[in-house]
Amino acid sequence: MSSSITKALMELELDDDGRIPRTGNAFTATTHIITVVIGAGVLALAWALAQLGWIAGIASVLLFASISVFTYSLVADCYRFPDPVNGKRNYTYMQAVKAYLGGTMQVICGSIVYAKLAGITVGYTITSSISLVAIKKAVCFHQRGHAAECKFSYNPFMIGFGILQIFLSQIPNFHELTWLSTVAAITSFGYVFIAIGLCLSVLISGEGASTSITGTKIGPELSAEDKIWRVFSSMGNIALACNYATVIYDIMDTLKSHPPENKQMKKANVIGITAMTTVFLLCSGLGYASFGDHTPGNIFTGFREPFWLVALGNGFIVIHMIGAYQVMAQPFFRVVEMGANIVWPDSNFINKEYPIRMGSVTVYFNLFRLIWRTIFVILATILAMAMPFFNEVLSLLGAIGFGPLVVFFPIQMHIAQKRIRKLSVKWCALQLLNCLCLLVSLAAVVGSIHQISQDLHKYKIFSYKQ
Repeated sequence: MSSSITKALMELELDDDGRIPRTGNAFTATTHIITVVIGAGVLALAWALAQLGWIAGIASVLLFASISVFTYSLVADCYRFPDPVNGKRNYTYMQAVKAYLGGTMQVICGSIVYAKLAGITVGYTITSSISLVAIKKAVCFHQRGHAAECKFSYNPFMIGFGILQIFLSQIPNFHELTWLSTVAAITSFGYVFIAIGLCLSVLISGEGASTSITGTKIGPELSAEDKIWRVFSSMGNIALACNYATVIYDIMDTLKSHPPENKQMKKANVIGITAMTTVFLLCSGLGYASFGDHTPGNIFTGFREPFWLVALGNGFIVIHMIGAYQVMAQPFFRVVEMGANIVWPDSNFINKEYPIRMGSVTVYFNLFRLIWRTIFVILATILAMAMPFFNEVLSLLGAIGFGPLVVFFPIQMHIAQKRIRKLSVKWCALQLLNCLCLLVSLAAVVGSIHQISQDLHKYKIFSYKQ
């Protein structure tokens, strides 16, 4: 009798999938969304608005946000399979794609997700080096005057950042660096609000630049062709800033079961994306109003004074990049290592952990993890050194992820879940949205690659200075 009571009590203390009860709610999910999207991509939005102009730029931000609210709501309904309230949980985006669309689509989705995660590490290496150079330039201008020649190579800073990431990457999983992730999230808000404050100070002092409803003007410095390529690239920058598809199911998996997770997540999506859009419009609008046609790719690089505040903001960016790099890299590391374990389950090189005692602390290292993760970080650093072009690389990453992850897979899963009849009005409307967003993503990919190609021809490889 007592054992059956104990068993019943234990069952009451667990969720429907046998795990410890989730305690999250719409508020905590909202904070996760805001923490994820407030990042390095925000710094490129002023440049994107400068290319598009006030009307098209603001309309693009609002349009991407509106599409995101709609499609992320579809994703929320697919957290459980087949019923959105009582079905079996999908713990990852790829698992949901497999449940609704099959194994082939899961492989395609996984390839895009992990390619994007790997690419983001290159983008974060570039971002950190730009910020470190900006700190050195701010000090240089302050000490030697604004007319001084203060140009520095990114390479030493990228190498230093890469060496640090080699050490951090040897930690088996990022759960052991929760403190760093928390600090990174806090600093992301710090540099965004410093950027907003610096732009406001420029406008209040009356030193703002002239702007246009159509963006950067075509003339001797900008051909009509280059204007079009920049417009395409800027769409990718906006798409990256709106994207949190890779972590949406991680967020949903923290929510308690009552009320249903999909209802809580839909509410969090609306609140989070509204807050996100407000911040985006502030950063992009104030940045464009401050610099006009000469808005830099990274808004922080346009400021020199007060040098200590500029240095602080860039320092926050570097701290954020250190933690964010591992948040993005660890899932990629894990999937490669799990695959190696499946293929070679008896290999000591791949699976054996070697303990090293350091005083009262025991650290475990694995030969495969040591070699493979080190090689990955080195390759990411070399790619960053070869292409240190901030907004172009971020635009490419945004373009790659938006069409498939934010639009295509959510719509296809929704059609499968609701059994929407082919060629019905609703089916055609959803597929039209799908096609339009994929075309925008494709245009942004082409534009970003074109911009990177132009930059590579313009600057000597591995010798870029700013």
